[in-house]
Amino acid sequence: MCVLTIVPTDSVRRVTRTPFPRSVLLAALGPAADALRPEVAQYAAGPGDGVAVCDGVFAVAGSRWGRLGLLARPFVGSHLMITSYGADVPFHVENRLEQGVDGVAELHATRTFRFAQRTETFVDVLRVGEQPGTLVNRLGAAQRVELTLRCEATPEGHLRLRSERAVLKLGRLRISLPGLFSVSVQVEDGFDDDTGCQTVRALARNPLLGTVLTYRGSFRWHIRRP
Repeated sequence: MCVLTIVPTDSVRRVTRTPFPRSVLLAALGPAADALRPEVAQYAAGPGDGVAVCDGVFAVAGSRWGRLGLLARPFVGSHLMITSYGADVPFHVENRLEQGVDGVAELHATRTFRFAQRTETFVDVLRVGEQPGTLVNRLGAAQRVELTLRCEATPEGHLRLRSERAVLKLGRLRISLPGLFSVSVQVEDGFDDDTGCQTVRALARNPLLGTVLTYRGSFRWHIRRP
């Protein structure tokens, strides 16, 4: 897949082709991707023209704020606030590489948490940030919450994402959230040699409310071709 770029000159318009990135995560990491262990690098390479399908179990997952999280829905939209909390929570994730309206590669993820009480879904979109080593993460179906993430390889060869900035989009307004109203996010994707499974840890915290969302567990994955 490629993106058409039209470059005008004095006499002609030349059409050149820029490669469409096969992996949003590896493109953001740049040379640091070489420090990832092979199993993590393979997962970060993305689904290509297929769908990366992940199935596993979270040892713990969710938010202890429960249904109070729904109070934020008018501002942040649907498929963002998780209102349940539990242990041994089965989950299913599907990752797709798509082309945004501006021609930029985007990694679309749909995460399904199967709690004992109900099934809940969280969606987000990742694209390469303007600054080297960063990603832009748009959360929820409405994509009103936007995080700037720093991506790096850990000494163990895992992939770690850390939030540096949070923005709330309301119509044409972009509101940079100050510390007390912001959320700090850290996600780490790794691999467990003993089980042969991918591992993931995620934690989202607010200075006032404490832990807003957490999940940690392991999974296996494969690519489903179209």
